[in-house]
Amino acid sequence: MAGLDVLVVGQVARDLVLLVDEVPPAGSTAPVRRRRELLGGKGANQAVALAQLGARVGLLGVVGDDEVGERLLARARADGVDVGPVVRRSGTPTGLIVDLVDRAARWRYLEDLPEPTLLAPEDVAGAADALRGARAVLVQLQQPPAAALAAARTARSAGRLVVLDGAPEDRAAADELLALADVLRADAREVGLLTGDEPTDADGGLAAGRKLLRRGPSLLAVEVAGAGNAFVWPDGEVFVPLSETPTVDDTGAGDAFVAALTLGLLRDEPRDRVARYAVAAAGATVGHPGGRPALTPEAIQEQLDRIPDR
Repeated sequence: MAGLDVLVVGQVARDLVLLVDEVPPAGSTAPVRRRRELLGGKGANQAVALAQLGARVGLLGVVGDDEVGERLLARARADGVDVGPVVRRSGTPTGLIVDLVDRAARWRYLEDLPEPTLLAPEDVAGAADALRGARAVLVQLQQPPAAALAAARTARSAGRLVVLDGAPEDRAAADELLALADVLRADAREVGLLTGDEPTDADGGLAAGRKLLRRGPSLLAVEVAGAGNAFVWPDGEVFVPLSETPTVDDTGAGDAFVAALTLGLLRDEPRDRVARYAVAAAGATVGHPGGRPALTPEAIQEQLDRIPDR
């Protein structure tokens, strides 16, 4: 694990994606147009995206000691992800996420992610060397707040870049996590949790970013649903519209976004270029079902060309 660019702290799960024309009402059935079974969970999606973008990446999450967990780890290794830090939880079935997507690209998740499939503080403590050794630690906040805090504290104590994806509902945990973070990525709902208001336009997104900047992070990436993303840092800000891409399933778009954002920062790219790169990575993910990314240089460039000038 020595020499990792990024260690991702987050979910690992079997991802079952079902495409249907319409979700059937109770007591009826509907045919599945397409089915995909994938390595999934936000943490795994982010790690795979980083590997596709050229990062040396590791993953800290939990799988069971079952055959499904073994298959997922094998898939992650094949994707170029170091799974040495992943916890194999004895007696625990690996987590499952069912992504049901209709023809209007509306998704519904069914999640079997009981507490044993999530990280505990002692799991994080066991991975302390990996957390201290990576150049950046990306903490996905669908993990319990105590585990997320433990990861962020360990990374911050070692002087690593701390990237947070999401917002905990616990206010005390949110305050400490923001104080520990260098970067925060939050979708519109999560911005509402942190500020009290979901942004509805570019000006609102930039205002929310400026407000959150005062709470600790030095870079904010704030979603304005359906419009784009606001980026705010101490001496600048920019709003980047969404790329003009038909959406099949936006599952995983945020994961590709935060992966590209993290790697762009590690490469010390200008902030406005990092912003467009992140939005392009998200756009390259919405055209296929499921959250698994497919971030080739060609896909990124195609998306960059589709981002309108504001």
